[in-house]
Amino acid sequence: MKRSLLVVLLFAAPILAQSPATDQAAQARAAAGCGPSETHFEVTTDKNQHPLPQPETGKALVYIFRVEKRTPDVHYFGKETMLAGIDGTWIGANRDDNSFLFLPLDPGSHHLCVNFDSKLKKFSRIGTATSFSAEAGKVYYFRAEIDFRMDHEFAAKLESIDPAEGQLLVASSSLSISHPKK
Repeated sequence: MKRSLLVVLLFAAPILAQSPATDQAAQARAAAGCGPSETHFEVTTDKNQHPLPQPETGKALVYIFRVEKRTPDVHYFGKETMLAGIDGTWIGANRDDNSFLFLPLDPGSHHLCVNFDSKLKKFSRIGTATSFSAEAGKVYYFRAEIDFRMDHEFAAKLESIDPAEGQLLVASSSLSISHPKK
């Protein structure tokens, strides 16, 4: 009995030792706006859709654009999925440069996060977050600029952009349509 309890404790100790740190990291990511790391999305884009709806009554509308900087003539072996999260929940994703997603949002203070979903650690560490306050009836535009240039550290920058620029980006970008993988 003592021997089996000792074996169980020896195997459980590393798991128990990692749990508080893992929980703290997950809590910090959720506080920044990111969703759970276990969530993955299937993504398609439609270059023919450029919606500019009005916000629903009592809601704000948020657009998130993905724009990439890449080293010319360097071939990348695949496209990485960029997840977008608000207040600790992933709300969608995109895979292509010059693509966007949008969603209605309740008024109030929010945390917006973008992060790459990749099996490669080099890419999965690329992410950024910001906070903003949304008002009912208003439209907000954010650009996630992803830097994949070879002479720079891979990085992401998330910034609020002017509504006129946001509308121009809607006209020249592809709509991302995403669904959580089952």
